[in-house]
Amino acid sequence: MTRYKLVVAAIVVALAQIGFLGWMIVGRAAILRNGKEILLKVEPVDPRDLLRGDYVRLGYDISRIPVEIVENLPQDEAAAVEGWPIVVRLRKDADGYWRAKSAMLTTDSTIASPDEVDLSGQVTNAWSLTPGSTISVDYGIERFYVPEGEGLAIEEEMRKRNSGAEPELRSFGIKVAVGSDGTGQIKALMDGDTMLFEEPLY
Repeated sequence: MTRYKLVVAAIVVALAQIGFLGWMIVGRAAILRNGKEILLKVEPVDPRDLLRGDYVRLGYDISRIPVEIVENLPQDEAAAVEGWPIVVRLRKDADGYWRAKSAMLTTDSTIASPDEVDLSGQVTNAWSLTPGSTISVDYGIERFYVPEGEGLAIEEEMRKRNSGAEPELRSFGIKVAVGSDGTGQIKALMDGDTMLFEEPLY
């Protein structure tokens, strides 16, 4: 009887794990399929060390939010906001990239207008809350996995663009699908108007 219970318990645990993984995959696919698409300008975190294994580590101009546009910053120490959830409202600029227009420390957001989108993240660093300072935000879209052996050429080209060696070329960009809850999922890596790699739904 004890052995039978162990087998049943093992099956229940396995089914629960499969169900949870399936829920995560379906949720991600739903955002990629139905989420509002935005384009973010890529700013490499470290132009000397972009490629980590088979993924490229990415930063964006929205990775640093000016404290002036955050509506409800506390008046106490900056460290108090580290780890807080934040909703950043983005709007498309004339160059096609989406940029931060306002932000709020919250898990909720008000209804964005049709030409705006709310992207959820988490404050990772806040050295100061004084005017002119910025806070760092992680959106969960800071890694892009590439096929093995494909990253070195991208890394070198990003170095050139970041250094201004090729000013006539448009920056790399990331297409992101944003769900109704503000969750972002990377859809594709863009070189100007050319799609280099696209994420599969499943």
